[in-house]
Amino acid sequence: MQPKYGWHSIMPLHFQGNSATRFCMFPKVKSEGCSPGNAPVYLNVYDLTNVNGYVYWAGLGIFHTGVEVNGVEYAFGAHDYPTSGVFEVEPRQCPGFKFRKSIFMGTICLDPVQVREFMERQSASYNGDTYHLIIKNCNHFCEDICYKLTGNQIPKWVNRLARIGIITHFIPSAGYIELKILLGQHILDS
Repeated sequence: MQPKYGWHSIMPLHFQGNSATRFCMFPKVKSEGCSPGNAPVYLNVYDLTNVNGYVYWAGLGIFHTGVEVNGVEYAFGAHDYPTSGVFEVEPRQCPGFKFRKSIFMGTICLDPVQVREFMERQSASYNGDTYHLIIKNCNHFCEDICYKLTGNQIPKWVNRLARIGIITHFIPSAGYIELKILLGQHILDS
Protein backbone atom coordinates (compact mmCIF):
# COMPACT_ATOMS: atom_id res chain seq x y z
CA MET A 1 0.00 0.00 0.00
CA GLN A 2 1.43 3.38 -1.02
CA PRO A 3 1.57 6.15 1.57
CA LYS A 4 -0.72 9.11 1.13
CA TYR A 5 1.03 12.10 -0.52
CA GLY A 6 4.18 10.07 -1.25
CA TRP A 7 5.78 10.31 2.20
CA HIS A 8 6.18 8.00 5.16
CA SER A 9 5.70 9.21 8.73
CA ILE A 10 8.37 7.95 11.07
CA MET A 11 6.00 7.94 14.03
CA PRO A 12 4.82 6.29 16.21
CA LEU A 13 8.09 5.68 18.00
CA HIS A 14 9.15 2.05 17.83
CA PHE A 15 12.80 1.74 18.77
CA GLN A 16 14.62 -1.35 17.58
CA GLY A 17 16.59 -3.22 20.21
CA ASN A 18 17.08 -1.97 23.74
CA SER A 19 15.55 1.50 24.02
CA ALA A 20 17.43 2.10 27.28
CA THR A 21 20.75 2.18 25.41
CA ARG A 22 22.22 5.68 25.51
CA PHE A 23 22.83 7.31 22.17
CA CYS A 24 25.62 9.86 21.96
CA MET A 25 25.81 12.14 18.95
CA PHE A 26 29.50 12.93 19.45
CA PRO A 27 30.88 9.84 21.21
CA LYS A 28 34.05 10.15 23.27
CA VAL A 29 35.19 6.70 22.16
CA LYS A 30 34.86 5.94 18.47
CA SER A 31 33.47 2.53 17.63
CA GLU A 32 35.77 0.12 15.85
CA GLY A 33 35.67 0.36 12.06
CA CYS A 34 34.01 3.76 12.08
CA SER A 35 36.07 6.64 10.80
CA PRO A 36 34.99 10.29 10.83
CA GLY A 37 33.18 11.45 7.75
CA ASN A 38 31.47 8.22 6.76
CA ALA A 39 28.06 9.71 5.98
CA PRO A 40 27.53 13.14 4.43
CA VAL A 41 24.62 15.29 5.62
CA TYR A 42 22.90 17.54 3.08
CA LEU A 43 20.29 20.24 3.40
CA ASN A 44 17.98 19.89 0.40
CA VAL A 45 16.28 23.15 -0.52
CA TYR A 46 13.07 23.40 -2.56
CA ASP A 47 11.15 26.33 -4.01
CA LEU A 48 7.59 26.75 -2.75
CA THR A 49 6.72 29.33 -5.38
CA ASN A 50 7.95 30.53 -8.77
CA VAL A 51 8.46 33.98 -7.21
CA ASN A 52 11.72 32.57 -5.76
CA GLY A 53 13.24 32.79 -9.23
CA TYR A 54 12.91 36.58 -9.06
CA VAL A 55 13.92 37.21 -5.43
CA TYR A 56 16.51 34.49 -4.75
CA TRP A 57 19.35 36.78 -5.89
CA ALA A 58 18.38 39.21 -3.09
CA GLY A 59 18.59 36.50 -0.42
CA LEU A 60 14.82 36.08 -0.21
CA GLY A 61 12.40 33.34 -1.05
CA ILE A 62 9.93 30.86 0.36
CA PHE A 63 11.64 27.52 0.78
CA HIS A 64 10.94 24.01 1.98
CA THR A 65 13.89 22.02 3.30
CA GLY A 66 14.74 18.46 4.22
CA VAL A 67 17.81 16.82 5.72
CA GLU A 68 19.37 14.03 3.67
CA VAL A 69 21.54 11.42 5.36
CA ASN A 70 22.28 7.81 4.41
CA GLY A 71 20.08 8.02 1.31
CA VAL A 72 16.93 9.17 3.14
CA GLU A 73 15.52 12.69 3.33
CA TYR A 74 13.72 13.76 6.51
CA ALA A 75 11.41 16.78 6.64
CA PHE A 76 8.65 18.32 8.76
CA GLY A 77 5.15 19.25 7.67
CA ALA A 78 1.77 20.22 9.07
CA HIS A 79 -1.31 18.13 9.74
CA ASP A 80 -4.21 18.32 12.21
CA TYR A 81 -3.18 15.56 14.62
CA PRO A 82 -0.98 15.46 17.74
CA THR A 83 1.41 12.97 16.12
CA SER A 84 4.72 13.52 14.43
CA GLY A 85 4.85 15.71 11.36
CA VAL A 86 8.29 14.34 10.45
CA PHE A 87 8.31 12.27 7.28
CA GLU A 88 10.71 10.56 4.90
CA VAL A 89 11.03 10.93 1.14
CA GLU A 90 13.46 9.99 -1.59
CA PRO A 91 16.28 12.56 -1.55
CA ARG A 92 15.61 15.64 -3.72
CA GLN A 93 12.13 14.29 -4.64
CA CYS A 94 9.77 15.88 -2.09
CA PRO A 95 6.26 15.90 -3.62
CA GLY A 96 4.71 19.30 -4.29
CA PHE A 97 7.98 21.25 -4.30
CA LYS A 98 10.56 22.14 -6.95
CA PHE A 99 14.07 21.06 -5.99
CA ARG A 100 16.54 23.98 -5.99
CA LYS A 101 19.83 22.76 -4.49
CA SER A 102 21.66 20.56 -1.98
CA ILE A 103 23.95 22.16 0.56
CA PHE A 104 26.65 20.04 2.20
CA MET A 105 26.35 20.46 5.97
CA GLY A 106 29.04 18.10 7.22
CA THR A 107 29.62 14.43 7.90
CA ILE A 108 28.62 12.03 10.65
CA CYS A 109 29.76 8.61 11.74
CA LEU A 110 26.37 6.97 12.28
CA ASP A 111 24.94 3.96 10.52
CA PRO A 112 21.42 4.09 9.04
CA VAL A 113 19.85 2.42 12.11
CA GLN A 114 21.43 4.97 14.46
CA VAL A 115 20.27 7.84 12.24
CA ARG A 116 16.75 6.42 12.15
CA GLU A 117 16.64 6.08 15.94
CA PHE A 118 17.96 9.64 16.32
CA MET A 119 15.27 10.96 13.93
CA GLU A 120 12.55 9.06 15.77
CA ARG A 121 13.58 10.64 19.06
CA GLN A 122 13.81 14.13 17.54
CA SER A 123 10.43 13.75 15.78
CA ALA A 124 8.69 13.65 19.17
CA SER A 125 9.28 17.43 19.35
CA TYR A 126 7.75 18.07 15.93
CA ASN A 127 4.07 17.14 15.93
CA GLY A 128 2.13 18.07 12.82
CA ASP A 129 -0.39 20.12 14.77
CA THR A 130 2.42 22.32 16.18
CA TYR A 131 3.64 23.43 12.75
CA HIS A 132 3.61 27.21 12.37
CA LEU A 133 4.73 29.03 9.24
CA ILE A 134 6.71 31.64 11.18
CA ILE A 135 7.90 30.05 14.43
CA LYS A 136 8.07 26.27 13.81
CA ASN A 137 8.34 25.27 10.17
CA CYS A 138 10.33 22.75 8.11
CA ASN A 139 13.35 25.06 8.09
CA HIS A 140 13.37 25.25 11.90
CA PHE A 141 13.31 21.44 11.97
CA CYS A 142 16.23 21.22 9.55
CA GLU A 143 18.18 23.86 11.48
CA ASP A 144 17.75 21.82 14.65
CA ILE A 145 18.65 18.47 13.05
CA CYS A 146 21.65 19.78 11.09
CA TYR A 147 23.05 21.45 14.18
CA LYS A 148 22.59 18.35 16.33
CA LEU A 149 24.14 16.08 13.69
CA THR A 150 27.00 18.23 12.41
CA GLY A 151 27.33 21.26 14.68
CA ASN A 152 26.66 23.51 11.65
CA GLN A 153 23.76 25.90 11.12
CA ILE A 154 21.80 26.13 7.89
CA PRO A 155 22.32 29.26 5.74
CA LYS A 156 20.33 32.24 7.04
CA TRP A 157 18.66 32.96 3.67
CA VAL A 158 16.74 29.66 3.86
CA ASN A 159 14.43 30.87 6.63
CA ARG A 160 14.84 34.65 6.27
CA LEU A 161 11.18 35.36 5.52
CA ALA A 162 10.08 33.55 8.69
CA ARG A 163 12.51 35.70 10.71
CA ILE A 164 11.14 38.80 9.00
CA GLY A 165 7.65 37.49 9.80
CA ILE A 166 8.50 37.30 13.50
CA ILE A 167 9.50 40.96 13.45
CA THR A 168 6.41 42.04 11.49
CA HIS A 169 3.95 39.57 13.00
CA PHE A 170 2.07 42.18 15.03
CA ILE A 171 2.06 44.92 12.39
CA PRO A 172 -1.17 44.44 10.40
CA SER A 173 0.05 45.95 7.13
CA ALA A 174 3.26 43.89 7.25
CA GLY A 175 1.16 40.78 7.86
CA TYR A 176 -0.89 41.66 4.79
CA ILE A 177 2.27 42.03 2.69
CA GLU A 178 3.58 38.73 4.06
CA LEU A 179 0.34 36.99 3.10
CA LYS A 180 0.49 38.42 -0.41
CA ILE A 181 4.10 37.21 -0.77
CA LEU A 182 3.06 33.72 0.29
CA LEU A 183 0.27 33.74 -2.26
CA GLY A 184 2.69 34.84 -4.96
CA GLN A 185 0.88 38.11 -5.63
CA HIS A 186 2.42 41.48 -6.29
CA ILE A 187 3.31 43.37 -3.13
CA LEU A 188 2.40 46.80 -4.39
CA ASP A 189 -1.18 47.48 -5.35
CA SER A 190 -1.85 49.62 -8.38
